[in-house]
Amino acid sequence: MTDTGKPTDDSTTPDSATEPTAADPLAPAASSTPPLSPADDRTPRQRFEEAAASKRSLDDHEPEETLWEGGYSPKAMVGSWIGLTLISIGLLVAAGFIEQLTFGIALIVIAVLWILVGLSYAAKRLGVQYELTSQRFIHKTGILTRRTDRIEVIDIDDVSYQQGPIQRIFQVGTISITSSDRSDPELELIGINKVGEVAGLIDDIRRSERRRRSLHIESI
Repeated sequence: MTDTGKPTDDSTTPDSATEPTAADPLAPAASSTPPLSPADDRTPRQRFEEAAASKRSLDDHEPEETLWEGGYSPKAMVGSWIGLTLISIGLLVAAGFIEQLTFGIALIVIAVLWILVGLSYAAKRLGVQYELTSQRFIHKTGILTRRTDRIEVIDIDDVSYQQGPIQRIFQVGTISITSSDRSDPELELIGINKVGEVAGLIDDIRRSERRRRSLHIESI
């Protein structure tokens, strides 16, 4: 009896899983680059503040060095002492020619003048103190009560100094500092010894600190 079922094909078909397939020329090539990171949603200001905060610790560890300390120099009073001496001699001479001006009155006037000038010198000498560091300019005023103000050297805009004829002989003078500081936009340092050197030092520190801060900002 003949089998009427569907004839089976004795020939075996190779397994498609083991048969190599040809690469599709239209398929995109596999990329060897790593996947892109997600987009940074921070604003430029936020990125700058974060970078500045990360680098701020470098500035905190920089030591602050005292470069100069001073105040009112006794040599700044030389002109006053010379003038007062001439006035005293003139009063004594005048007492010998003017009947109403006795030597007693002349001596009293001379003593009062010397006391007033001496008190003025003491107030200037003891009531003002200056300090320059590598980062700040500090000035203290007052005798019984003392006020201390600080100016960042980077905020100083201009430094100049003035000298009179006698002050030039003794190398003293007045330094003028103009800054963007709100408490003391214009500050005068009176009676500073070696005024040219001190003014130059303040200006050098100001420019050096500005260059350093500028390089720091550029690195951020």
